[in-house]
Amino acid sequence: MIRTTIKSFYIIRPLNERDIPQMRELFVSTVLNVNIRDYTREEAEDWASCGESIERWKYLLSHHVYFGVFDVDGNLTGFSSMNRDGYMHSMFVHKDRQGTGIATALLSEAERIASGYGVSEMTSEVSITARPFFEKRGFRVVRAQKQRANRLVLTNFLMRKIIG
Repeated sequence: MIRTTIKSFYIIRPLNERDIPQMRELFVSTVLNVNIRDYTREEAEDWASCGESIERWKYLLSHHVYFGVFDVDGNLTGFSSMNRDGYMHSMFVHKDRQGTGIATALLSEAERIASGYGVSEMTSEVSITARPFFEKRGFRVVRAQKQRANRLVLTNFLMRKIIG
């Protein structure tokens, strides 16, 4: 993966195990402060608890290409992923950086990686909160679904986009 900049203030680079503390913090903070708009407090807290396990993060990093957007101070402002099947497991943007183009940059990088794998479509399981963003960028809902976080079952959407 080539390092690239967004508006010369950010850099996109691959993530590794050293990035797990920042990934965990960003994930929990985003779910509790952004996704809370569309999920109950109990649902958001349960979902956020999914980010506690370091072993889970290691597993995800070993099964997907994860990449992040960092600011000039080296702070993670967003991250996403892609695997060889065209599945994007994650996309989260820091609660204070919503609407700044970071998600768009992450999605462009995910599409670039997927194209490199030669897949013809991308899929992702998208939150209620993120659905409008993905729809504006060509994703379509395949189905609404219920997925277990830890204790609770939350609504999200299986979405797909034809690429290439």
